[in-house]
Amino acid sequence: MPEPIITEPEIQTAILIGVIDDNTNEQSVNEYLDELAFLAHTAGILPVKKFIQRLKYPDPKTFVGSGKMKEIKDFINDNNSDLVIFDDELSASQLRNIEKELKCRILDRTNLILDIFARRARTAHAKTQVELAQYQYLLPRLAGMWPHLERQRGGIGLRGPGETEIETDRRVVRERIAKLKEDLVKIDKQKKTQRQNRGKMVRVALVGYTNVGKSTLMNVLSKSDVFAENKLFATLDTTVRKVIIENLPFLISDTVGFIRKLPHTLVESFKSTLDEVRESDILLHIVDISHSNFEEQIEIVQQTLFEIDASDKPVILVFNKMDAFTYVSKDDDDLTPVTRENLSLDDLKRTWMGKCNGTCVFISAKNKENIENLKELLYTKVREIHIERYPYDDFLF
Repeated sequence: MPEPIITEPEIQTAILIGVIDDNTNEQSVNEYLDELAFLAHTAGILPVKKFIQRLKYPDPKTFVGSGKMKEIKDFINDNNSDLVIFDDELSASQLRNIEKELKCRILDRTNLILDIFARRARTAHAKTQVELAQYQYLLPRLAGMWPHLERQRGGIGLRGPGETEIETDRRVVRERIAKLKEDLVKIDKQKKTQRQNRGKMVRVALVGYTNVGKSTLMNVLSKSDVFAENKLFATLDTTVRKVIIENLPFLISDTVGFIRKLPHTLVESFKSTLDEVRESDILLHIVDISHSNFEEQIEIVQQTLFEIDASDKPVILVFNKMDAFTYVSKDDDDLTPVTRENLSLDDLKRTWMGKCNGTCVFISAKNKENIENLKELLYTKVREIHIERYPYDDFLF
């Protein structure tokens, strides 16, 4: 009997859409679309084309203007593209109008992130949180899933059944949301009990933008084997490990990464996971120093910490990926203004060391470079809290 032929699944191709409005510029939108392309790659999608339009504000019907919509449609017809992905969250009516115009599958940024979270979820806790966020995203968009209703002109026997189907679906979704929230309350109680059982050990939480190397650093500090991958949202479930530096024990936790425009439904669903951040004593804010826009990523993480009531904690800023850092040096006779791309690593070190008053460190978790400096800084901060909590511990003196 011949062996069955196993074929590789076809890779879906996608077009990426961004808008330059009054609050953004061309450079930032291109960087946002690069991030959207990375999200697409993480979801197993191959981006093949980017479209950018300058608008005062997105079109309320189709997000982009009619001319740009025709340009996108022509490209789809000529290249048989599978998906169109917008770098913003679309309303139900926008999704419906764009699908009708382009006649292909439409995703927005939120939907794409939810899909990645669904793929990455491994534990019952993470799966429940992601499913809740998906249903909360889906509920206001159910009407867009019933395009046949638009062809109904009303009349006896026509209007009722369609509306009943939608209402039935809405009721099912609402019931499922209620059930998932009940499940999360039970899981949250279990997690809270687990955290209480850890005693009063000092707790350190790794936070940062997604894909900055938190899990890699976790493995280096705790000598463990937490899953780490060069993809977005490799870690969804919180991992906690015990670490000992110079006979001083403390707990360190690795949490889900933050990202620009993180869907509100996900923030709400993952609040229990983020309790590890809220209840920690020290935050290690990991930053990818090799990223061209790392300053904005720092601001996004700080804003997210503020939103979850965790912005008042001591923070150690850890600039990771020194090994991947590059810059463009300027010639002596080049009189153009110095830009961020012209700053060397030493320039950035001097700038940020001055800003942070000794609470930042530059490392390469991948190459284990400057890890001892990080451990010394971490030991100092943990020891201060430990002495305050246990003033009569002999082994610290």
